[in-house]
Amino acid sequence: MFSAIARVFRTPDLRRKIAFTLAIIALYRFGAHVPAPFVDFPNVQECLRQSSGTEGLLSLVNLFSGGALLQLSIFALGVMPYITATIIVQLLRVVIPHFETLYKEGQAGQAKLTQYTRYLTIALALLQSTTLVTVARSGQLFGTTGIPECDQLLTNDVWWAQLLMIITMTAGTGLIMWFAELVTERGIGNGMSLLIFTSIAAQFPVSMWAIWQSKGFEVFLLVLAVGIVVVALVVFVEQSQRRIPVQYAKRMVGRRTYGGTNTYIPIKVNMAGVVPVIFASSLLYIPALIAQFNQPQAGQDTPGWVIWITTYLTKGDHPLYMLLYFLLIVGFTYFYVAITFNPVEVADNMKKYGGFIPGIRAGRPTAEYLDYVLTRITLPGSIYLGLIALLPLIALATVGANQNFPFGGASILIIVGVGLETVKQIDAQLQQRHYEGLLR
Repeated sequence: MFSAIARVFRTPDLRRKIAFTLAIIALYRFGAHVPAPFVDFPNVQECLRQSSGTEGLLSLVNLFSGGALLQLSIFALGVMPYITATIIVQLLRVVIPHFETLYKEGQAGQAKLTQYTRYLTIALALLQSTTLVTVARSGQLFGTTGIPECDQLLTNDVWWAQLLMIITMTAGTGLIMWFAELVTERGIGNGMSLLIFTSIAAQFPVSMWAIWQSKGFEVFLLVLAVGIVVVALVVFVEQSQRRIPVQYAKRMVGRRTYGGTNTYIPIKVNMAGVVPVIFASSLLYIPALIAQFNQPQAGQDTPGWVIWITTYLTKGDHPLYMLLYFLLIVGFTYFYVAITFNPVEVADNMKKYGGFIPGIRAGRPTAEYLDYVLTRITLPGSIYLGLIALLPLIALATVGANQNFPFGGASILIIVGVGLETVKQIDAQLQQRHYEGLLR
């Protein structure tokens, strides 16, 4: 293992790529701690020190930004606008035929879709930065903490100061996109995935230290042991796949023979990735947001539906919240897999190139068989996603950790997924140069 790592740094090209990637990551983490204009930095730090952060969707955005959201930094929005824009463009392929046509055109169409994603990212960044500045100005960024400093997060709240903050945060999102594309072109791995990985990994030491300080060394060791088991299980499931055998018939084109090969279609147990967790968190945050904007004025009675939402759908440690969260993840997993994997399209492509599944007729029977396998394998995948996503909520109810509990939810799925993919790319680069990879 150590000799393989030494070979990585002895290879000049690979060493330059890794150094470039680390330099971009360092710049990204530096920007996450640079406050935006007119932010009262001492008050923000005092609120971070005395409060337990925030909950719901803002907690997820803060996790993906590496803690930059609550610090109101120039990179406060992090990669969340780009993630949201990518998901929206994928969903629009089902609704807008032009997007589906572009997707099938190959590299030129993909470049056009990428351009649309960039424009949508900037538009979402404008919207989200406006919302963030408004919430910070109202003193509700950290919730109802009762801390005087949390009501004065901005040093100047005139319109032009807020406009400058919005422009700065939007420009920060554009800079993050540029960083990610530079890493993809000149570094190792997918740039945006690595920046998300960095943001989440940066929160691990803080979360573990908070557990040690509040619960003691014994609970810290217990959480660490559970974390090792969870990581091992996540690696096992993320690598698990159902391989459907495919054979291609031989055909003559001129004097050459094509086909006659055996391959397979890999269907992963978790084909949806972390997207259902993001969807479910966003949807569950909407009732709490509506209830927050319908709080009664002084002297008025609180409506019953507001009390019900505040009691059952705001705190993650309530059993009803956990049940709804789990069911939403299962439902969104089936929904997202149905959008991203089209059995009819796969069956048509196989038939076009002379491929068939042994024992299954080409065309419609192949599509029905793929749909049958996909439906059955998505069930354990959706249950696995739901259980992993519930780990932070269970920790919140038992250990008392906050919702950024490191070993669970979206964080562990992204950390393991991006880590495995990056190691595979380094291994492929080594095999091209030394005929022996990083892994054996």
